[in-house]
Amino acid sequence: MNEERKIAVEEVDAVDAPPKARVEDVAQTFERKRDYLTGFLQQKPEAHPAGEPGGELYESVIQALKEIYDPEIPVNIYDLGLIYGVDITSDGHASVQMTLTTPHCPVAESMPGEVELRVGSVPGIGHAEVNLVWDPPWDPQKMTDDAKLELGML
Repeated sequence: MNEERKIAVEEVDAVDAPPKARVEDVAQTFERKRDYLTGFLQQKPEAHPAGEPGGELYESVIQALKEIYDPEIPVNIYDLGLIYGVDITSDGHASVQMTLTTPHCPVAESMPGEVELRVGSVPGIGHAEVNLVWDPPWDPQKMTDDAKLELGML
């Protein structure tokens, strides 16, 4: 059972180097495939309708909302998450759906009026309307990261 295994060793003086590949040796059988990004890179970005997210008028309304601050908290109402939605019609009618931190907020009577005035003063907005809602109720999770950072919550 004790069979010895031997490895055969062959000694050589030199080994021929393998041939080097040359571009000229390859037949031109391959054609360049069409670049799949060509059409994508040549596309122009779609213009956003003015009253939709990304559109100039919509962004102007959002900017106006970011200039309104809660009197008790040093953060604007947009970053606080008090704005639930902004709809702008093609004829310049803006409808803002918003809430307040609590129904007993001291600015419950004045804040919606201020929002309506600020949004209505944006060039291109003919009429602004604010709808104050309580459902879903506001909670701190609706705040942007910037607002949380400002308030030391991150």
